[in-house]
Amino acid sequence: MPELPEAESIRRALDRVLPKRSITKVEIFSPAMREPLTPLLAAGLEGRVLGSVRRRGRYLAVALDDSRALLMHFGMSGIVRVEPPGTPKRKHEHAFLHLSGNLIFKFECARRFSILKVCTPGPDGWPPELAGLGVEPLTEGFNAEFLFQASRGRKTCVKNFIMDNRIVTGIGNIYATETLFAAGVSPLREADSLTRSECRNIVDRSKEILLRAIELGGSSISDFLNVDGTEGKFAQELSVYGKSGHPCPRCGTVLETVRLGGRSSCYCSGCQK
Repeated sequence: MPELPEAESIRRALDRVLPKRSITKVEIFSPAMREPLTPLLAAGLEGRVLGSVRRRGRYLAVALDDSRALLMHFGMSGIVRVEPPGTPKRKHEHAFLHLSGNLIFKFECARRFSILKVCTPGPDGWPPELAGLGVEPLTEGFNAEFLFQASRGRKTCVKNFIMDNRIVTGIGNIYATETLFAAGVSPLREADSLTRSECRNIVDRSKEILLRAIELGGSSISDFLNVDGTEGKFAQELSVYGKSGHPCPRCGTVLETVRLGGRSSCYCSGCQK
């Protein structure tokens, strides 16, 4: 599933090509992904001019010149491309937005769990459906004291805690696994057991890892591709994710895997305490 670095990589790519282009035609090839797609046909998008592309957690919002926005989420397998006409339609491409300048914005999703819809932002500039999202991990609001206070009384395991989008948004399975390894914190511990020092370490390591992943275009795990079809390169720098049974790169202990919240979680019992 695309996480924050993947969504941010897509945002940056789209923000270089979409602004100031107008929508000339809308084509829908499937009735729905996670939500219906057919409303796009009656949304009056033809003639609308696209503006900047913003990110909130794993959601992207493309501004329209009538104060609305195109909201998108990439689900488990969402891929977007901006290509010239003539490229054959792929099997799982469900929506085309034809743009001025002889380009087509294409949304592909094999599992149909993505979102593409028109919305009206609220007073905070974001659609109401995003109101429950927590702090952005790359902002000053995500700091050691915030994480420490949020963890008080929380008996859930640390890994599920930092993956809770109501607390901090955008840190998924890959980056939670890597962050906790870098911080030396076991994913099995209760969140309430974290000290202020450990919270500071988790915050610092998560920011370093997310920024490095963005720099490298994300991780090409499962179905993720960048807008230009290239793969993210951060997968080459993963320390423990997906490496169960291998020796820990830090202490040599054989890495273990447990199921937490329905997800596999690889960690080192030797140096993650």
